[in-house]
Amino acid sequence: MLWFVLILSGLGEPLWALALALRGRQLLLRAGLFLVGAGVSMGGLAWALSAIPVSVGYAVWVGVGAAATFGLSVARGQDRLTLLRAGLVVMLLGGVVGLKAVS
Repeated sequence: MLWFVLILSGLGEPLWALALALRGRQLLLRAGLFLVGAGVSMGGLAWALSAIPVSVGYAVWVGVGAAATFGLSVARGQDRLTLLRAGLVVMLLGGVVGLKAVS
């Protein structure tokens, strides 16, 4: 259960990262998106770390969040998807799966 929470909290990371990247007059939208994303992300991380070792849980959270943020950035046209980058993200996610497998 807590591994599922940890993965979901990692997927919340792109929300607050996106809020930081938004520009314009939509201050309330940006602030709301940041608060929801950070709350879900940090709250889930804190809950999951009650039973998962910090070193493993934090690495999984960062890996999932980084991969999801990269995917969102590519989908929004803010970043380029190359074969090398895709391979590196797959390796990152493979490391996350490996950490789960040995924990």
